[in-house]
Amino acid sequence: MTESMLVTIASRKTVEQTATALHAAVQAHHFGVLHVHDLKETMAKKGVVFEHACLIFEVCQPQQAKKVLEQNMGISTGLPCRISVYEEGGKTMLATLKPTMLLGALGLPQLDAVAREVEQAIVSMMTEAASG
Repeated sequence: MTESMLVTIASRKTVEQTATALHAAVQAHHFGVLHVHDLKETMAKKGVVFEHACLIFEVCQPQQAKKVLEQNMGISTGLPCRISVYEEGGKTMLATLKPTMLLGALGLPQLDAVAREVEQAIVSMMTEAASG
């Protein structure tokens, strides 16, 4: 059985409360929020009715991104990292694709440590945003 590429964490907070907490957690971990996409709003502007709240945070830690890009500029297609906060089935969820799985699939073992550090930080941010 293959390991899931997704990390998902449930939150007892609303999407808005979780998003506010995530923004603070990202900054506390010395990452930056580059942009937040409001998927429901974007789809509505295109004439598509989408019922679920979904905020996609683009986050980056510049020193870690530099390490990755110096090894392979093509990885820029997968940057910045993304964390989604969304409503599904009446629950608020956070999700991200695992950097270890994404970078591992590229066969660049020299980036394993960076991927683990980034993944650990992102999961910590998500956990902090979901709790308390």
